Amino acid sequence: MAGRYRLVSKLGGGGMGAVWLAHDTLLDRDVAVKQVTSTVGLPTEAAEEIRRRTLREGRIAARLTHEHAISMYDVALHSGEPWLVMEHLPSRSLAQVMNIADTLPPLEVAQIGTHIADALAAAHAAGIVHRDIKPGNILVAERGRELGTVKISDFGIARAKGDHDRSGVITGTPAFFAPEVARGSDPTEASDVFSLGATLYTAIEGQPPFGIDPDSIALLHRVARAEIIPPTRTGPLTDVLLAMLEPDPARRPTMEQARDRLAAVAFGPDADPALLRGRPILSADGTVPVWARRATTLVGSRRTAGTGGTLTGLPAAPHSAPRSMSP
Repeated sequence: MAGRYRLVSKLGGGGMGAVWLAHDTLLDRDVAVKQVTSTVGLPTEAAEEIRRRTLREGRIAARLTHEHAISMYDVALHSGEPWLVMEHLPSRSLAQVMNIADTLPPLEVAQIGTHIADALAAAHAAGIVHRDIKPGNILVAERGRELGTVKISDFGIARAKGDHDRSGVITGTPAFFAPEVARGSDPTEASDVFSLGATLYTAIEGQPPFGIDPDSIALLHRVARAEIIPPTRTGPLTDVLLAMLEPDPARRPTMEQARDRLAAVAFGPDADPALLRGRPILSADGTVPVWARRATTLVGSRRTAGTGGTLTGLPAAPHSAPRSMSP
């Protein structure tokens, strides 16, 4: 592909395209290559829009370099089609992990949250809003030198700050939407904070804060009303998660503030997140958790079924006033 990348095997795919394991024959390294939906047979205008969107994704992701974010290497053109070339992390997603463990201990989740929030704080500082934070987009290295390291992936629907969507529809994963996004507002840094809080809540509670529903529209309406199920397992993370899940975006912590509060739970009140970058997730006994290891068998979807994947074209729910959760 593009005279340089040899496709090895398909890693996954969906409505937004397919991802392949490939080998960069020039630099002699494995990479992940994202093949967007083919433009073959599409009207010229629609094909150009796909190409523009792919190039935009590559440019936005390339702004961010962080130990806990998947790196963007290249946008390669093959037969006129753009392919995104990214860092390959032999890993499993947090969504897959939850099919092994059902729920994770709060202290392990606090470590995951610290590292991902650190990467997202850097993204926000670079003017990037992710817009689709969920368990499926958090990767945990399952072997090699990076075993147990977590990274945020897939900036496919990310936007640069200041970009606005006036289409009247919303894109993302409803189970992890912030209430204001479900009601049709543009996603912001504050909505990323909510989505990360919802993701961490899900890892501990075994279901998203709005529950599980195969009907995306019904779920969207619950999200818009901020009908959060009170957590029961979150222990020392309860206060910070409720702050991140605050229905009013103006009352949520910034991503940097959330990171520092998560770090205080995970590593102690004097922890410096910058000094912890690249550190793997460790269980209470000081070893990488069993669920992160490649030898641990993945099984079919259980509790995470019904949370839905990334959807596009959802109509916003009618406006309703959110209920504040914090005093």
